[in-house]
Amino acid sequence: MPQRKRGLWQPVRMPARASSTREIQDILWRAAGKLRGSVDAGQYREFILGLVFLKYVSDARVLGVRWATLAAGGGAIGQRLDAAMDAVMRDNPALAGVLPKVFGKVDPKRLGEIVELIGDARFTEDGDRPAQDVLGEAYEYFLERFARAEGKRAGEFYTPAGVVRLLVEMLEPGEGDVYDPCCGSGGMFVQAAKFRGRDVAVHGQESNERTWRLAKMNLAIHGMDPGGLGETWADTFARDLHPGLRADFILANPPFNQSDWQRDPADPRWVYGVPPLSNANFAWLQHIAAKLRGSAGVVLSNGSMSSRQSGEGAIRAALVRDDLVACMVALPGNLFRTTAIPACLWFLARDKGDRSGQILFIDARAMGTMVDRTERVLTEADIARIADTYHAWRKDEYENVPGFCFAATTADVAAQDFVLTPGRYVGAAESRADDEPVAERIERLTKELYARFEESGRLEAVVREQLGRLDG
Repeated sequence: MPQRKRGLWQPVRMPARASSTREIQDILWRAAGKLRGSVDAGQYREFILGLVFLKYVSDARVLGVRWATLAAGGGAIGQRLDAAMDAVMRDNPALAGVLPKVFGKVDPKRLGEIVELIGDARFTEDGDRPAQDVLGEAYEYFLERFARAEGKRAGEFYTPAGVVRLLVEMLEPGEGDVYDPCCGSGGMFVQAAKFRGRDVAVHGQESNERTWRLAKMNLAIHGMDPGGLGETWADTFARDLHPGLRADFILANPPFNQSDWQRDPADPRWVYGVPPLSNANFAWLQHIAAKLRGSAGVVLSNGSMSSRQSGEGAIRAALVRDDLVACMVALPGNLFRTTAIPACLWFLARDKGDRSGQILFIDARAMGTMVDRTERVLTEADIARIADTYHAWRKDEYENVPGFCFAATTADVAAQDFVLTPGRYVGAAESRADDEPVAERIERLTKELYARFEESGRLEAVVREQLGRLDG
């Protein structure tokens, strides 16, 4: 029988008889293809990943679930699958209400074909790799494939793997409490736990019901306690599920430039100033600051580094004066398939050690590799260079590199009116031959231009809204 930890089943190690990770991925994506026309597009992820979860439970021989029995012929296959989901949730209270029970509504013939196909994927040991690792990789692969397929609609649940890796490598989460106030499908938690195999306690919440379910399944699949995501989904600003939490590490990718959020001007979290209703960037930063005991890494739009509208400049200045900002990283374009808005990373720290009164600026806009015409990824070398630069700065083993990084004092930042855009500080890189092909440069610059058009349009809408209020 499986061992249990914190109320969750831990699968036993089985004899080596497994499909390879690549074979499993191909099988599952073909299964997803069979759903078209049978299930609402919004349910694709839950449907397939729920079946994957159930197949793994069967292969690991836990809870008495047997795939052969579930897949037996007959028109009641949907009801059998729904009942199996109920059985798993009864045995795991932390998953109560999480697993999908939508199979009884699908055409039995189509569902039988999907179940038969998934039956070809065997989640058992693959060499020296536990079945749980094979399952975890398959789940992460699916989340990425769905994000690619859904485009902008996927932004609510998926952060590019390279960006998550960079956050984790820079923060180096050790044992302790890890928090994400807008956790999406839980990828930040998974990578934090993988970092040097640390045992972390996760806490988070998610406002979208379906995404919250994905996150709970994701944690359970990786052997982590999904109970840390609360008993329900909830908006972080309207209902904080972790009111007394002070976290050692915080990782977050909030919605970019979120407007019309649940704003209470009297909220005690607004220590540095009341954020505007038109943009929640500094609401997220202040919420994170209120939860922070150690260090945090946050993905935000580039506008957060320089905006002065509606009091945002004053809030940013107050964060700097309180010596909370440790590092700013300008990211390259095209990392996010879900938005053209340029992004940056904020790193906050309660204790900067010998670097008190300083901020490290890193301009990584020229980094990354295009994997197709629309998407750029950060390579292992890119991630290592950025993270190593930050750690060298923290250890006082650092030198400024023109065009890439610069350690500024609070006085330097004040002289720039508290604008935190790295390009203002790092200066120009040493002259070198430009080896970027002309066609690629034109494509890159065009995308950057369109992204600025989008940001300009957003700012115009904000200005018009404010002017309308004055006229009223």
